[in-house]
Amino acid sequence: MSTKETIMAQLRALSIPHEYHEHAPAHTMADCLSLPYAALDVTFCKNLLLCNTAKTAFYLYVTLPDKSFRTGDVSKRLGSSRLSFAPAECLVDMLHLHSGSLSPLGLWFDGEQRIRLAFDREVQRPGRIAFHPCDNTATVLFTQEVFFAQVVPALGHEPIFI
Repeated sequence: MSTKETIMAQLRALSIPHEYHEHAPAHTMADCLSLPYAALDVTFCKNLLLCNTAKTAFYLYVTLPDKSFRTGDVSKRLGSSRLSFAPAECLVDMLHLHSGSLSPLGLWFDGEQRIRLAFDREVQRPGRIAFHPCDNTATVLFTQEVFFAQVVPALGHEPIFI
């Protein structure tokens, strides 16, 4: 079963309400924001896998697509030594996905709990929130309430809000 199929099966098994849309590969935030269901009530997120220099601390940082990202600021807010982008092989090894498909839903594959989940507080807005199911040819939409009350706890990673 593919990573996408595994995630979708997990959502169904947990009876988590969601919308599912397949589409051409969305490689950039601009691609995502041009999808037909990219309405004003849908929050698309920029998802970044970060790590410290020693590669002993990993963070999946979820923020808004138009928000500037400064590693020093985020590192300080997370109370971690200077963070940088994790190497591409970490995406494959730890989350079973490739660049352009990173999503909090991939944390279901982090059985060793090596990655901390960190949200920019501004992603919590009225309406819906959208993520790839670890494959950039599909998008899953949740209400914000369902995502934070059902999906996030099911991921098994206690979130940090900064």
